[in-house]
Amino acid sequence: MSFDADAVWSSLKSDERGLVVAVVQHAHSGKVLMVGYMNRDALAATAHSGHVTFFSRSRQSLWEKGETSGNTLDLVELRTDCDRDALLVQALPQGPTCHTGTTSCFFAPLLPQTETDDGPAGNMLGRVFETILDRKAGRGSTNAQGKSYVRSLLDKGVEKIASKITEEAGELIEALRGETPDRVASEAADLVFHAMVGLASRDVSWSDVAAEFARRFGVSGIDEKAARG
Repeated sequence: MSFDADAVWSSLKSDERGLVVAVVQHAHSGKVLMVGYMNRDALAATAHSGHVTFFSRSRQSLWEKGETSGNTLDLVELRTDCDRDALLVQALPQGPTCHTGTTSCFFAPLLPQTETDDGPAGNMLGRVFETILDRKAGRGSTNAQGKSYVRSLLDKGVEKIASKITEEAGELIEALRGETPDRVASEAADLVFHAMVGLASRDVSWSDVAAEFARRFGVSGIDEKAARG
């Protein structure tokens, strides 16, 4: 992702060291992955390579996340806060973000966890899609033999995935016609899951779908459909 780093930087308010805080968030799940610092040169390097680059305060030098491990952060979007002294960096991680091997650097809870710790349902959907992408990339497995259901679907191609989507849609329809609310929710989850596998097979991201929802949001469904021609 390329952008005018000088224009972006000139709109920010850096501290006395010429730095701004950069909070990195998974572009699909919304999970906070890590926190670093950027200066003008780090932002320019990020714009040039598309890989998130920081300024190391301890080494006093630039460092591209994953330059040695290969676990890069691919930039998707940049946002700033209301004071314009911090950045929200939305990125797609290529492997674990934390040097400990965990997905996020924020893995140590300080308070008792509750059922709502995962945030809104949209975050859970993002986490599911993140796992699907991991399976596509050959990371992780789902049983003792090291096999993955997602991987097997992807290996069989679009026609197999399409047949599963058709099958799950039919089962949801039957549930809607007279089964319990729990069954409706279960069948809906099956349909959404297989649709996500289909998206992954075509390299369409969950954020692409969210962006389409955002484009349509606030527009009459009748008007939006008519505008398609």
